[in-house]
Amino acid sequence: MDLAVIKRWQWVLRRITRRLWFRASFFSLLGVATAFLGLVLKQYIPDEVSARVGADAVDNILEILASSMLAATTFSLNIMVSAYASATTNVTPRATPLLLEDRTTQNALATFIGSFLFSLVGIIALSTGLYGKNGRVVMFAVTLLVIALIVYTLLRWIDHLAHLGRLSETTDRVEAAAIAALQERMKKPYLGGHALPPAGRPVHARALCSAEVGYIQHIDVPALGKLSNKPGSAVYVQVLPGSFVDEHSVLAYAERLDDSATESLRAAFSIGTQRSFEQDPRFGLSVLAEIASRALSPAVNDPGTAIDVIGRAVRVLSLWKGRAKVREAPIPECSRVFAPDLDVDDMFDDIFGPIARDGAGIIEVGVRLQKALRLLGRGSDPAFTAAVVKHSDLAVKRAELALSLEEDKQALRELASQTQQCALRQPARS
Repeated sequence: MDLAVIKRWQWVLRRITRRLWFRASFFSLLGVATAFLGLVLKQYIPDEVSARVGADAVDNILEILASSMLAATTFSLNIMVSAYASATTNVTPRATPLLLEDRTTQNALATFIGSFLFSLVGIIALSTGLYGKNGRVVMFAVTLLVIALIVYTLLRWIDHLAHLGRLSETTDRVEAAAIAALQERMKKPYLGGHALPPAGRPVHARALCSAEVGYIQHIDVPALGKLSNKPGSAVYVQVLPGSFVDEHSVLAYAERLDDSATESLRAAFSIGTQRSFEQDPRFGLSVLAEIASRALSPAVNDPGTAIDVIGRAVRVLSLWKGRAKVREAPIPECSRVFAPDLDVDDMFDDIFGPIARDGAGIIEVGVRLQKALRLLGRGSDPAFTAAVVKHSDLAVKRAELALSLEEDKQALRELASQTQQCALRQPARS
């Protein structure tokens, strides 16, 4: 599924299926349905099989499962809450949604809850005599399969607990989310439409303002394309996912569209109280910058984490250089939809601005930042060149105000000069 151009209902469904309660509810229903499987299949079990298989032990097994799975669920919830609290305190609260969507954690909790309900329903059915001897055989076999599933889940869960909520693990998730969003945007740089013209819109186009205050979380470009399929009509999107809007913010300009389509156009823009990672690559970069800034605070004093984040930023931003190689054609149904592109300078501001500010007094961070900018400045992308020169110069100015040793200042000036000259393709001066 192309996340850059998914429809609103697909986006909402995707968000629901990532919730912890959804998977837990699904596994619970599956556990209850499995417990009733013996009632359906007992008629196919021969009497001689029920006489040979010691299915009477299923009562004790189910009682053990019910008590142990309830304890395992409670313990896992406590571990999960502690891990999320640790990530919130030591990393950044903005990374918590990624941990909440962790599939291994969700599968473990859902398996434990589903197994508990399976055991509970099985005990109730056995106590009422609904299964009979033949049904007990089916229940015994199914219980063995459930035990195998529990053992497998427990082994994965134990291994997962070793790094759940840790700084490196959480930072990996943020980087992966930023890369995934950026790769999707590289395929559809204009969200499936065409590039916004330099003027931004025709003079006679009608403005469509937001009815809510919040962040743009998703734009249903196929819906905009469907609304603008009339000859001469067009929609000029003015915001991107991650933009903060209010009642006076223009979401888009509509050309030759009826007033009746206003609400449908506005409904294509999903607005929420928080930013999301899916369609917003800049949010991933901002969260990485938050991690680095927290590490550079006097209370933490961990420049190594900031240096690690700088390396991750280089990996993320380097992908954008190859956008022309993976760019896909606009969606035919969205030929009358125009949207802005990501601004390279904005992305540099998101990640390097906070690090240069908070790490200005640490020479190791300043050196690593200049070297990272030099790597990003290589190539023929003029947008990258301008951003590298700008941020290299700003980083040096901040460091000169914060550093106390003149030798450190001079070393950083020379390194910044080399970085800028490399970006501008000029020979280094002696």
